[in-house]
Amino acid sequence: MGLPKIQPYALPGLADIPAARARWDFEPGRAALLIHDMQHYFINAFEQHTSPIAPVIDNIMQLKSACKKAGIPVYYTAQNGNQDRRDRGLQAHLWGPGMTAAPEHQQITDALKPDEDDTVLVKHRYSAFQLSNLEHLMRVRGRDQIIICGIYAHIGCLLTAAEAFQRDIKPFLVADAVADFSRDNHDMALTYLAKTTGIPLALSALLPKIEGQ
Repeated sequence: MGLPKIQPYALPGLADIPAARARWDFEPGRAALLIHDMQHYFINAFEQHTSPIAPVIDNIMQLKSACKKAGIPVYYTAQNGNQDRRDRGLQAHLWGPGMTAAPEHQQITDALKPDEDDTVLVKHRYSAFQLSNLEHLMRVRGRDQIIICGIYAHIGCLLTAAEAFQRDIKPFLVADAVADFSRDNHDMALTYLAKTTGIPLALSALLPKIEGQ
């Protein structure tokens, strides 16, 4: 029970990203960025300063900077420490009590610290849409596309993308700005998404679209 100790692995390259069934065009004026669960508790499961987590943090920093310059709203998810058992739900059966409220667990990593105009959503379930007002916040700003990055790819990131799809919000998952328990899990998330719910793409392919190039 609890998080595994994650071994280093190489992030997928352009040639490793599966082609999506969807043919949606990315439109910056309709998009929002979601930075998913980049808290110390989850990041500490990785070997620091190695792939995948080190380049993923760097890539999210680049992605956020480009989105801010383009006027794309930025949302974060973050779980509360010392969750009440009723709030934690069935996740407690699989992952135990989760994080404490200590800074070394609960805080978002300093490299990705939210800005004052960013929105931090309390995370309750795998999907960022569950028990939150994420959809409402996006709709009132005319946003029906979501860029997803963070951890873990095959759990919260994938389930958020799947729920976005079911809410008619088009998901784009940045393949080299997510990290996972293993490369197999990472690749599985990209494959499932490409077949059923959204578009996986590399940061190098998305940045020009954000910047209007």
